[in-house]
Amino acid sequence: MNTAWWLRPAATLDRHAAAAAHARQQTLTKPPGSLGRLESLTEHLAACQGVTCPKLDTVWISVFAADHGVAEEGVSAFPQVVTGEMVRNFASGGAAISVLARTLGATLDVVNLGTVNDPGEIDGVLRAIIAPSTANLSRAPAMTREQCEAALRIGAERVARARAAGADLFIGGEMGIANTTAATALACVLLDESPAALAGAGTGLDDAGIARKIAVIGRALHLHADAIDPFERLRCLGGFEIAALAGACIAAAQVRLPVLVDGFIVTAAALAAVRMNPSVRDWLLFAHRSHERGHARLLDALGAEPLLDLGLRLGEGSGAAVAVPLLRTACALHAGMATFAQAGVSEKTAPPVEARLEPVS
Repeated sequence: MNTAWWLRPAATLDRHAAAAAHARQQTLTKPPGSLGRLESLTEHLAACQGVTCPKLDTVWISVFAADHGVAEEGVSAFPQVVTGEMVRNFASGGAAISVLARTLGATLDVVNLGTVNDPGEIDGVLRAIIAPSTANLSRAPAMTREQCEAALRIGAERVARARAAGADLFIGGEMGIANTTAATALACVLLDESPAALAGAGTGLDDAGIARKIAVIGRALHLHADAIDPFERLRCLGGFEIAALAGACIAAAQVRLPVLVDGFIVTAAALAAVRMNPSVRDWLLFAHRSHERGHARLLDALGAEPLLDLGLRLGEGSGAAVAVPLLRTACALHAGMATFAQAGVSEKTAPPVEARLEPVS
């Protein structure tokens, strides 16, 4: 039997390039380590790109939109029609991620995987409809196996397009009313946590709404308690856009394309991807710590140290886009600063020989 594509190992990081980048950092006109994480970030990107001086000139942002059957349980503060309306807003340039993509000079790739309020054909939006929505995960598996595989594949296909376009960095974003419920249910089963520990306000639920959300997730976890395999957990508790994001993370790692992970929902998808294929982890960078409850636990499980903590919880890939200038700055400093030799600046003075002698016992 052929191995599922998502189980194929990720590419190996180029340790020689990372070592060369580290060596360059030691020669730049600054005390070693004085640029903190900006230095380690460039070394990691060097390992991803296989070069001493990495660059992030070409950024690709894929926003996956899809609806969720669990919305019928009243777990969102917004009506489900908003998903389709936001697809149109992405394409017309009015959404936060649209503004950020323009500001960054990034490609914005909008993918409609299935919305109850179908906006139809729109310029700049790929119609990759799987179904109008997932099933209600508190009453049935969210996706059939075929649907989950299709969503994974669509994520991989967008990565292939990004790689063909010369992308240096991939960002995945999402849109889907009730998708914080799906992401929380998935996070609960992957982390072995209770819904009460992870469920948050999402788009703005009040206390009663959060309590209802916790109860719905609890029913879902009980219903799908036999789902042990990571793919099955994603299939039963995820969503089309969450599975597409997981597929994108895996495919990007397989083709040597670093991924900048956004907030709570994308991080849940990233954890699912890592549980499905642990070799993916090396290719993930984490943009920010979301205000959404539960995100910190996901980050801890992935051993992730996010770049920013701004109280963001919008989604769409917006937090990751906000972090791109920081990464670009790190690359610019690494490539553009003069070495001590180039600048004619004296290097650190070695301590006197006496100070370096080991004490005699």
